[in-house]
Amino acid sequence: MKIVVIGGSGLIGSKLVNNLRGLGHEVVAASPSLGVNTITGVGLSEALSGAQVVVDVTNSPSFEDEAVMEFFVTSNKNLLAAEAAAGVSHHVALSVVGTDRLLQSGYFRAKMAQEELITTSKVPYTIVRATQFFEFVGSIAYVATEGETVRLPSALTQPIVSDDLAAVLVDFTLGAPVNGIVEVAGPEQFRLDELVRQFLSANQDTRQVVTDANALYFGSVVNDQSLVPSDSNARITTTRFQDWLSRSTSQG
Repeated sequence: MKIVVIGGSGLIGSKLVNNLRGLGHEVVAASPSLGVNTITGVGLSEALSGAQVVVDVTNSPSFEDEAVMEFFVTSNKNLLAAEAAAGVSHHVALSVVGTDRLLQSGYFRAKMAQEELITTSKVPYTIVRATQFFEFVGSIAYVATEGETVRLPSALTQPIVSDDLAAVLVDFTLGAPVNGIVEVAGPEQFRLDELVRQFLSANQDTRQVVTDANALYFGSVVNDQSLVPSDSNARITTTRFQDWLSRSTSQG
């Protein structure tokens, strides 16, 4: 089967490409650095020629409200049109758990626009909403930092390691389109402030995490339902945060 992974040189994309190639599939890793650009359209039709499945794991290079909306809308319009022209039979897109509950944020408004373009296109699809990656916890801390203080709410979160997500994406890529949304999360729930506190401590980072009920999460107010799966049938993976943290800090 020919599969095109848009964003194939990124964190998730590169792992997914390797996983699919290991199963014997013909996989095209597509990204601007590899000569395929969904914004300009350069190389897109050539990459999609003969493909049965396209997996979109791209992310915007900018989180500024207008830029992120422009990225996801333009990229997806071009990609879905090219897929329809090429006769692609399954579009798989990586999105974020809680997208529809975080619309105060320009980023999540853009992700919602992406999802709407997919659901109204003529290409059969599967939208995979995942929780935040373990590898992203440092970025959560960075955005919430003021001086030496990290201000975060205590909302529940259920993060996932990128390796597990890439493995789950293989199943959805090779499966039939669900023409709907599926959710994927890690095995444990944490309070967001405590998750970051554990991460900083393990990395000997001296910043102090302050629990602040009024602190925003990437521009949105969050509660205990915002960042965890809402689907009782969500796919739950197995790697625990402390196990990953121990490995990543010992390797560092």
